[in-house]
Amino acid sequence: MPIIETTALTRRFADVLAVDDFNISVDEGEVFGLLGPNGAGKTTVIKMLVTLLVPTSGEAAVAGWSIRRGAAAVRRNVGYVPQMLSADGQLSGYENLLIFAKLYDIPRRERRQRINEALTFMGLGDVANSLVRTYSGGMIRRLEIAQSMLHHPRVLFLDEPTVGLDPSARRAVWERIAELQERLGMTIFLTTHMMEEADSLCRRVAIMHRGRVAALDTPAALKASLDREGATLDDVFIHYAGDSLAAVGGGSYRDTRRARRTARRLG
Repeated sequence: MPIIETTALTRRFADVLAVDDFNISVDEGEVFGLLGPNGAGKTTVIKMLVTLLVPTSGEAAVAGWSIRRGAAAVRRNVGYVPQMLSADGQLSGYENLLIFAKLYDIPRRERRQRINEALTFMGLGDVANSLVRTYSGGMIRRLEIAQSMLHHPRVLFLDEPTVGLDPSARRAVWERIAELQERLGMTIFLTTHMMEEADSLCRRVAIMHRGRVAALDTPAALKASLDREGATLDDVFIHYAGDSLAAVGGGSYRDTRRARRTARRLG
């Protein structure tokens, strides 16, 4: 049985149709990637699936619960790392996780062990008591993932998890994501603009274009679909998401400002 399933999921903002008849099915334990240019609707999809946005129409089930009728149960079963910075730089890594442990209603007797396990798993045990403002960008991203997994969610949503990171920090985050899936069997749903990231981490990917799913399959099958020797996932992206400058480098002023702000904070 799929752990995520959407049926004609749609979201409109005034006259803008951000997500249009979106249909996917994600298996439990799968690492699933959602690709697309800025403005394609990726973040809107995630916000609906984690119940931060109510769909205009359509339905989705996450971990067996309707995002409309069972929003509280969905939230208990998911973790979410947004694009924007979600850790407090004025607190230590441990203190950040302690706040999340309380928000998730983790029993007091379990908090210290859960926090220490999460920090150690993400390679942050040695800096647990250091202020987050002293962390590198990669360390902050790993801390945010640690926060999101404290309550042992069945599904972890990651929105552009490596935006603004240098190659070594990006690789460290990739390794932790792969280890999460392998060791805990967690379903991971991520958005990314990095084709190498999607190719390395994801069992299947969906490519969005103008709010709709333009293609969905394994990276290998999508590359083979172009019937071109040496085709890459970049080639697939351009083929299905459009090859114009507007499509590939699209998105609003707000999208661009948000991405650059996030990169600056993590850089």
